[in-house]
Amino acid sequence: MLLGAIALAFAAAFCGAASYINIAEHPARMLLDDRSALAQWGPSYARAFNFQGGLAVLSGLAGLAAGWLSGNWIWGLGAAFMLANWPYTLLFILPLNHKLQAIAPDAADASSREMLGRWNRLHAVRSALSGIAVLTFLFAMPGVQA
Repeated sequence: MLLGAIALAFAAAFCGAASYINIAEHPARMLLDDRSALAQWGPSYARAFNFQGGLAVLSGLAGLAAGWLSGNWIWGLGAAFMLANWPYTLLFILPLNHKLQAIAPDAADASSREMLGRWNRLHAVRSALSGIAVLTFLFAMPGVQA
């Protein structure tokens, strides 16, 4: 099913991007001094927000459509995991993002560094949600179920 493959592809792209942030980009950022780490986080977050948000929506909508058209509720479950990234981000990550954005890079200190560490832990949930969605979509693919 083409819509299912599209849902899977967008979910895998989201998962890869989110995991890259947690595994590579953020740990490298934290090797910088407080000011530089905060200064680098801002533009990185701004660029990733639209990219990842779009992938989550496209994957979720394609998964819902695949479920509707195929009658296979597993597609809808995968879509729910992908779409869960939106309320999770709005409720848990966005308030912290606003706090981080309100700090001038010159005012960065141990407190802003701790907030960046918390941000990475919160962001890891997005990586996990998308990883679960990828596995769910894989399971929903025709011929994969037992």
